[in-house]
Amino acid sequence: MQVDSSDKIRNLAIAGHSGTGKTTLASALLYTSGVVNRLTKTEDGGTTTDFDEEEIHRGISIGVAPCAVPWNQHKLNLLDCPGYAMFLTDTEAAIRATDAMLLCVDGASGVEVVTEKVWDYAAEIAQPVLINLTKMDRERATLDGALASLQERFGREVMPIQLPIGSEHDFSGVIDLVSGKAYNYDLDGAGKAGPTDVPEEMADEVEEWRNKLIEMVAESSEELLEKYFEEGDLSQEDLISGLRRAIRRRRLFPVTLSSLAHGRGNSALLDAIVDLMPTPLERAPFPATNIGGEDLEIEPDANGPMAALVFKTLSDPFAGKITLLRVVSGEIAGDATTWNTRAEQSERLGGVHVMQGKTGSTIPKLVTGDIGGVSKLKHAQTGDTLCDKNRPIHLGWIHVAEPAITFAIEPKSKGDEEKIGDALHRLQEEDLALKAGRDPETGEFLLSGQGQLHVEITVAKLHNRFHVDVVLHPPRIPYRETIRRKANGHGRHKKQSGGRGQFADCKITVEPLAHGEDFEFVDEIFGGSIPQSYRPAVEKGIQEARARGFLAGYKMVDFKVRLTDGKYHDVDSSELAFKIAGSLAFKDAVAKAAPTLMEPMMKIEVTVDEEVMGDIMSDLSQRRGRPQGVEANGSTQTVTAIVPMAEMLSYAPALNSITQGKGSFHMEFSSYEEMPANVAQKVVEAANRKKEED
Repeated sequence: MQVDSSDKIRNLAIAGHSGTGKTTLASALLYTSGVVNRLTKTEDGGTTTDFDEEEIHRGISIGVAPCAVPWNQHKLNLLDCPGYAMFLTDTEAAIRATDAMLLCVDGASGVEVVTEKVWDYAAEIAQPVLINLTKMDRERATLDGALASLQERFGREVMPIQLPIGSEHDFSGVIDLVSGKAYNYDLDGAGKAGPTDVPEEMADEVEEWRNKLIEMVAESSEELLEKYFEEGDLSQEDLISGLRRAIRRRRLFPVTLSSLAHGRGNSALLDAIVDLMPTPLERAPFPATNIGGEDLEIEPDANGPMAALVFKTLSDPFAGKITLLRVVSGEIAGDATTWNTRAEQSERLGGVHVMQGKTGSTIPKLVTGDIGGVSKLKHAQTGDTLCDKNRPIHLGWIHVAEPAITFAIEPKSKGDEEKIGDALHRLQEEDLALKAGRDPETGEFLLSGQGQLHVEITVAKLHNRFHVDVVLHPPRIPYRETIRRKANGHGRHKKQSGGRGQFADCKITVEPLAHGEDFEFVDEIFGGSIPQSYRPAVEKGIQEARARGFLAGYKMVDFKVRLTDGKYHDVDSSELAFKIAGSLAFKDAVAKAAPTLMEPMMKIEVTVDEEVMGDIMSDLSQRRGRPQGVEANGSTQTVTAIVPMAEMLSYAPALNSITQGKGSFHMEFSSYEEMPANVAQKVVEAANRKKEED
């Protein structure tokens, strides 16, 4: 499907809440356009854009997937996006890479949590939105109800450009308010219908809604408003051009209708995309920075230097690595050489492909605004910019949220440690929200994601795709130890066993420092009680001892050590002896300095519906949380709190249970605080038991 002209391209991200039918809609549009020969649904498996084994098994989208729909001599690049909140990193990447969002809203349910999230992101980057009310053949699915929900949240600019013919199970087609024609669909699922006259019984309703649409279009432009006041109407040409301009400027958000079960509304939706949505040349300039970090705007120039954004990496066991990109400027041909700005490396492309899910068809080139896949890139990662070496730039990218939950991971088979690392590296290439690596402090291999389901799916991929089985368990909390008062310590190491002996003696004073100041060593010896050459060994012994902790094996921090006195022997003293003496002095001093445990505290932001706020606050209180404030945002509220990390390991499933999956949270490290004595005692006892077992 080679396209040589940018104005024949439309790029849309299909986004919305989980369960609104995004994947089934993409499959239906492919069927209507003739790309596939049968209509497949998510529940049946085998859809073009849900190709991952876990997506098929669970019946949900977990990553963005491309498809290309040919319609009326145009190419429609559609990116099917996940609808679960924990997978929205891919959705944001897809919205960034396209020119408009096709927002799916359940005709019976109206606006849901993720509907608002993706709407807000599209607004953040000033992207046009086309709304499709799906499942209009469902019980309680009505245009009036769904429109009221949309307008309440997003404003009166949300305006239908179609009316339903029939309702619920009798929904049989749509009336296009722009053309004034009706489209009645058969039950064969083909999704095609020719224009006919409006049913006589609907003529008054159609005229009323068409007038509302004309008024809204007129309001979007001073020129059109003046014409409307003078003539009382707009010409068909002014209506169409004004509607396109209003959509592009986000002054009007058109609403279309569809039925996923029988493909009703498909051809009318495809016509609306071609006729009303912006071409790549009409989008706003793409944000970027140069090598010096200065802000730039990259125009979609077909004759300009090449620049392309890598927005997704697919890792296929058979096809290998496939890089999905959007050409922002210039064009990309197969076997071309580009410049990777981040890696500062040349990238020689393999073939250039039109992608239908994970399957690619080779084409000669991708022109400005086109979206496709490229194989065999060695250095490219998601978020990278490929460009002309003579104009090195970084195209604007998304902010990737920090992980919300972390588990320790270990292989079931001892020989799989290296395989786990390689497999997780591959999975991180295709999933930006996934983090994995060894904790340098605890030595555990940690796997982090946006929720428990995210981590469980990753574990399933390790098993299915890479044949590695792992065990998940809660990670070791990185507690800290510190002291609460000043104390003196004495360390003496003396050993004589024939030949040269070992001797070292040192005296120290320890005292608390402010939180966050870690460690300070001060040499206060005057004279030669300990030679200068041995004093660094005393500090080294203390450093090694504090890394092992005193109470429960956790690193000791926020204290100062003063080396005050000591003794040495001309023959038997050595650096090793003074290192041991320093360690002994540390233990002696800390035992008298009221040692205590500190725990990591997390700043958490929880966004939920107003009606469950009481349950949320009660749950946070039970987790020893301290609320910091509450902010209202439409029908939702966001509470900010400081909560111990140890109490948050199981928070994701708990929040899902309280909110029926509609709540979300973000968590980041805040500070260390002293633990309550009763909680600290349990940690110490657990550490002692583990030491005895080991």
